[in-house]
Amino acid sequence: MSTAPAIKDHRALRFLTAGSVDDGKSTLIGRLLFDSRAILADQLDTLEKRAAGAPIDLSLLTDGLEAEREQGITIDVAYRYFATKQRKFIIADAPGHEQYTRNMVTAAAGSDAAVVLVDITKLDTHAKPLPLLPQTRRHALLAHLLRVPSIVFAVNKLDAVSDPAHAFEAVSVALREFAEQAGIEVAGIIPVSALRGDNVTQPLDATWYNGPSLLQMLESLPALQERKDGDLLIPVQYVAREGEGTGNQPRQLFGRIAHGRVKAGDQVQIFPSGQIATVAEVRLASDVVDVVEAGQSAGVVLDRQLDVSRGDWISTPQTIHEAQRFSATLAWLDTEPAVVGRKYWVRHGNRWVQARIASIESRLDIHTLEAIDANQLNVNEIGHVIIETQQALPVEPFASNRVGGSLIIVDPASNRTSGALLVKGAA
Repeated sequence: MSTAPAIKDHRALRFLTAGSVDDGKSTLIGRLLFDSRAILADQLDTLEKRAAGAPIDLSLLTDGLEAEREQGITIDVAYRYFATKQRKFIIADAPGHEQYTRNMVTAAAGSDAAVVLVDITKLDTHAKPLPLLPQTRRHALLAHLLRVPSIVFAVNKLDAVSDPAHAFEAVSVALREFAEQAGIEVAGIIPVSALRGDNVTQPLDATWYNGPSLLQMLESLPALQERKDGDLLIPVQYVAREGEGTGNQPRQLFGRIAHGRVKAGDQVQIFPSGQIATVAEVRLASDVVDVVEAGQSAGVVLDRQLDVSRGDWISTPQTIHEAQRFSATLAWLDTEPAVVGRKYWVRHGNRWVQARIASIESRLDIHTLEAIDANQLNVNEIGHVIIETQQALPVEPFASNRVGGSLIIVDPASNRTSGALLVKGAA
């Protein structure tokens, strides 16, 4: 009899599945969709016809691209939706291949939880210490660095080993040791068989495990909630003028609140101009409301006309600390290595500025979790760098806010997204 954790949060949970190639991510999601009856009748009919009497391949529910079906791997992030009586879910199926790590980073950036699959058939469960796969370590580290609040390890394919109790215990020990060394707080380690459906939506009938099923664990996890109290910070995404003509109609400044709350009567300051104004009214969608809080998209109308455009920031007066030089963790995603001195474009909020890597302080060895000397970062490597920007930016530590503390790096020649920057502080 399993003990299910209490359900504390009924808001929709956004979670991603990650892990190495062929760990069973797409099959696991297919199992969740199938068992929760979130598959349309025509989809199920198509799968049954393709199976021709054999067991249905549930991974085809998420592999939507033709190239994915041909190669049998996930390439792009696939989003799927399902619901139980307790909760709604938004799933992001992230690719496992190293070549598509950037897609996994994209999925993690807005997720409340990460389910990192571990294929037990790929591990030597009798080895001491038991070595985990590099992609398992890399994806767990990236999810942790990207501040995904809850990380769950799902140990998959328990049906394919002769002694599942011993195998699961050995892998659990290795995962706990890795997580402790990396500073990752693990929400749970769950044994599953995505193919057979063991412990995915229904509790596992085994004497050696009395914990929750994966679905019970997901139903209990909290959804991300940015800080609502304290200073206000809004990246301006869009500026709109009401009505027709070019008169003195009030302008609405739209943006998703990074932290704090805004209401009529508040004093605010615009970055980078430094001008101060009073909020005349705030809107949520098209309705005038009393207050809008962090995580919601607000339309702000000021008491006077100011020069505000996309890429500016709205904040509580005297709270923005701008910087042109700062330290950051860099997750490098480009096949061209990151090198000191090269110029890139960076995007912070909705503002684009030129920047360069002033120095590469170290590179993280994902096997030992030690910082080692490096003069460049290759694809899928993580390092500590110093960044210099052409213009000052209102950066914040990523540990305290995901919006103010994150930037993307774009190669000016190819326009490829080359890396993700997570701000540590001023340098």
